[in-house]
Amino acid sequence: LIMIIQTYIFLFRKKVKYILINSIIVLIIKILEGIMTKKIIFFDVDGTLVDVRPSQEYIPASTVKAVQATRAKGNLCFLCTGRSKAEIFDHIMDVGFDGIIGAGGGFVEIGDRMLYHKQVSRTAINHVVDYFEANEFDYYIESNGGLYASKNLIPRLERIMYGDLENDPVARRTKAETPNHFIGSLKEGYDLHRDDVNKICFLEKDNFPFEKIKKEFEQEFNVIHCTVPIFGDNSGELSVPGVNKASAINALIDELGIPKENTYAFGDGLNDADMLEFCQYGIAVGNAKEALKEIADEVTDDIKDDGIYNSMKKYGLID
Repeated sequence: LIMIIQTYIFLFRKKVKYILINSIIVLIIKILEGIMTKKIIFFDVDGTLVDVRPSQEYIPASTVKAVQATRAKGNLCFLCTGRSKAEIFDHIMDVGFDGIIGAGGGFVEIGDRMLYHKQVSRTAINHVVDYFEANEFDYYIESNGGLYASKNLIPRLERIMYGDLENDPVARRTKAETPNHFIGSLKEGYDLHRDDVNKICFLEKDNFPFEKIKKEFEQEFNVIHCTVPIFGDNSGELSVPGVNKASAINALIDELGIPKENTYAFGDGLNDADMLEFCQYGIAVGNAKEALKEIADEVTDDIKDDGIYNSMKKYGLID
């Protein structure tokens, strides 16, 4: 009788062990299947997620709906922008995102966890500030803690965005009723020789071609044209060498274990080209630069005409 009981106990334990192992295997398979089917979508901000053409930027309601709907399905949405955290305002983050690739790939944040953060060296930033001050450029320094403006930048931007504030009551009313988020976020009166710099943006200067600035800084920076129209055709950005959106996306999906085949990217400017070329589905919005449209896998409608929503619907990212 004892031997029979011992045999039953042995077989019971063996069965329980088998069931436990089998359950673990099933769980692992389900997790892997979830990872393999999860989609990840990257959104440029200026001109793509956010319409910056009015004096006060906004996100189209259809875009908000699309982002929230695809996340409800279990997909991931990340900002992939040239902006630093100080310029990613609450009305953007309140839409709901799983993380940020910021400063053109200079930092990657997953939720509240920083995957990496690359910053400009003090020697390089000293060179920029001294050169721009000597040549009377209007520019600003980007860090995750703030946007720091050169002396005459804010008055120039206010003239562009609002008009003659001193003499035109319409301009003053426009500023009061629809203040520009970006101008309001700029900080004045700080020493711009800093240790926390992600990148530098400069406005165009008369009779000072972009190529001259590129030649001055190309040994220390990645120098590209700026994509904000009001900054001018010869405006630009100076960022950490080797940093770009594509390399940041690659690092992020590797960290999350998401295959490249499940990546989607939306952009409008030439600084989105590497992102659209890297991702499996690179989509240019209808208001994008023509050169970007030429390399995109698809061109959707203008963002104000529900371009992002329509494209996400087409790809089955939303129901």
